[in-house]
Parts: sequence; structure tokens; C-alpha cells
Amino acid sequence: MTKPNIHVVHRSWDREFPVVEKAEGIYLYDNTGKRYIDGSGGSSVVTSIGHGNKYVLEFMTKQAEKFSFIPAHGFTNQPQLDLGDLLVDLAPGELRNRSLTWFACTGSDANDDAVRLTRQYFVESGKSSKYQIIGRWRSFHGNTISAAGISGITGRRSLFQPMYVDSPHIPPAFCYRCSFEQTYPACKLLCARALESIIRQLGPETVAAFIAEPVVGAALGCVPAPEGYFQKIREICTRYDVLFITDEVMTGWGRTGKLWGIDHWDTTPDIVTTAKGISGGYSPFSAIIARESIWSVLRENHSPFKAGHTLNANAVSCSAALAVIHIIQELKLVENADIRGRELQTGLKNLQKKHGIIGDVRGKGLMVGFEFVKEAKSRETFPPRMKVSDLFEKIALNNGLVTYPCTGSVDGVMGDMIMLAPPLIISADQISEMIQIIDQSISELEQKLSL
Repeated sequence: MTKPNIHVVHRSWDREFPVVEKAEGIYLYDNTGKRYIDGSGGSSVVTSIGHGNKYVLEFMTKQAEKFSFIPAHGFTNQPQLDLGDLLVDLAPGELRNRSLTWFACTGSDANDDAVRLTRQYFVESGKSSKYQIIGRWRSFHGNTISAAGISGITGRRSLFQPMYVDSPHIPPAFCYRCSFEQTYPACKLLCARALESIIRQLGPETVAAFIAEPVVGAALGCVPAPEGYFQKIREICTRYDVLFITDEVMTGWGRTGKLWGIDHWDTTPDIVTTAKGISGGYSPFSAIIARESIWSVLRENHSPFKAGHTLNANAVSCSAALAVIHIIQELKLVENADIRGRELQTGLKNLQKKHGIIGDVRGKGLMVGFEFVKEAKSRETFPPRMKVSDLFEKIALNNGLVTYPCTGSVDGVMGDMIMLAPPLIISADQISEMIQIIDQSISELEQKLSL
């Protein structure tokens, strides 16, 4: 039979994509019957409760039978109201029961809206000179032109650089490849103190916010900041009247072994962005949670929030999020992420002893990464042209494991990493199965590289 024409653009021109027929639990099945472990949690760090959960589907269906879409400029809906109450009840630190929410569609527009809120807040506060958003190199906050400009991921910035409203950046908090060539804790958190330096250089009167991922995902392959880092960031932001935005698009909802990634540092941000795991891939959804004191300035000035998209606060998506959060709590998936994540890191560190190509294993909870090196002691990287992380991803996929390849850990260009983020429902036996496939796949990779 002649293969039909395909009129869809996929993420690569150079490979054939298997067609997924069904998905259940942590597994995907293609139309040939082959089974894959969803080891990356989608593309990526999305599938918090796994695939095919009938409770979520029933919850969404019940809402869709009532209505799927309404004019948001004139109406609200009950799932939106219920979800807002729930998010404020579960918000991190001082935001709990002292915040308000805004709902969007993706992580990119949640981060974009967080920046919009920051700017509008300062304008309405009579501080219109504050507009600059400081990010970090080797960070990722979304694919819109605004979010990509704030991000520091070289591979996604270089092509569109002339189109950005560019933002200042500081080095990442990355002890394995410290930009300052220091050692923790003797460094006294120089990577955090760099924020104060750049605020002074730019002029505190111009700086509006600092944004960071508690555990850096795609840009560094699951790198958590060292202990004390975000406490220092919070202190600096408060001193200079700069809002602190935590990007919890990947790290929220139990992924790191705590409900929020920032909880590992016992710190309260001013604004939190969340997406991915909040609706588990069942429906596009995102949100921002911000201090009530920020929103009150807009309210007092009768200044409606200048943001929003056509499908914001969609009732079916809000229903999906309500159901997913219920399952995360009911099945104690935050605790499971912590336990299974420790098992995953232990398994990878055992492989590190066997395979010299693994230079570093890092992460928190079930957001775990490992980095490839030519030589462990020197931490020398492979040339980018070899595309080692992409090669591993293809080998692992062939062996039945979905992983997420990352590049640029050294300077945004050099460095190959793999990110793992399986569903939080994963069992100990399934972690062992993942480790076995990774072991086999690294052996095949070493053969291809003639190591």
C-alpha cells in the first residue's frame, strides 16, 4: 500500500515519528504494538499522574456536557472559581491564603503574564522607571518572543535574537560547572550575589523583577540551586524592591518531592508561574499566583490586568486541573516522587561507576538529569557536532524508553545532558526497568562512539 502524504510539520525533518495508538499509566503504545516508558513525562515534565486516568476524563466530560467555552470578558465559571480557591490554599510560603490567581494556557504565556503583571504593578505604584527583568544564562522560560528573550538558552535564542526585547542575565547556580570556578560552600554563593551586582549596575530604579527556575530543566538537565541560594536571592530582591518570580512550570505539583520546587529553600516568591503538571497533559493550562498586595494596587487604581488569551480560564481545562491536583493529593504522589526520585538517582550513580561517559547525576524528586563527558576527571565535553544527547535519545527510544535530550550545559553551546521526568505514579520496579534500559542504551552509545 502506498504511504499517504503527510502534511504535518514535526519537531525534526530527519527522523520518522512513531504514531502513538494509546497511552496508559507510565506507558505509551505505538500503532505496531511497541511499548515505551514515558521517561521524560512528555515534552517534557508534564505527565504528573500518568496517562489514561479515567477520573480526570470523567471530570472533564461532565464539564464539557454543560459547556466548553464561554465569553470570558463577560462571565466566569465555577471550575475557575473552585480552582482559584484551591491554588491559594496550596500556594507556597507566605502566598498561602494571601494571594490571587490568573489562569492562562501554557507555561510560556504564564511567564509572559508574570512579566506583564510586574510591569503593570510598578506603573500603577508610580514607579514606571522599573521595567527590566533579570534572568539567568542557561535558563528557559518559554517560546514566545518575550519569554525567549528573558530565557538564557542559547540554542533557542540565537536565531531570533534580533527580534527580542533583550534582558540582562546572571550566571546560573550550577556547582558542577561553576561559572566563577569556585567550590561550594567556600564560594559564599557568589552566583546569587551576582544578582546584587547587576541590580546596582543597571540601577535599582530600573529593575522590576528577577525570574528563575528552582531546578533548571531543559537548559541544564535538572540542576537544582545549592542550599541557601534562593534565601540569598529573596534577601537581595527585598532590599532593592525587585519582585522575585519563580518559574514552577516544570517543578510544581510534587515533581521535585515537595509540592513546590521553591519549598526546598523555604522561601516565598512574589509571583509563581505554573503549568505542565497542574493539568498533567490532559488539557493545555497554566496559572500565575501572586501576592494579594500586588493585585490590590491594580484593583485600587481600577486598572484591569492587561493580559489574556481567547482560551484563558477555559472551564474544561480548569476541571482537568482540579481533578489532577485531587489525584496528586489522594495518591500521595508528592511523597512518591521523593522516594522514587532517590531510587532513580541511586541507580544512575551506580551506572556512573560503570560508565565513564556519565560525568554528573543531579536533580530533585522525579526531575533527574545526567551529563555526558568524554572524560570524567577533566569533565571534557563532546564536540557539539557529534550530537551525543540526541544520539542517546534515539537509542533509548528504540529500546523502549522516552528521554529528553538537552545541550549547552557549559556555555550554552557545549555539553550534552539527558532529562528524566517519568509520571509521579511510577513504581520501584518501573524505576528498575528504566535503569536497565538506560544501562543498555549507554552501552550501545559507547559502542557507536568507539569508547
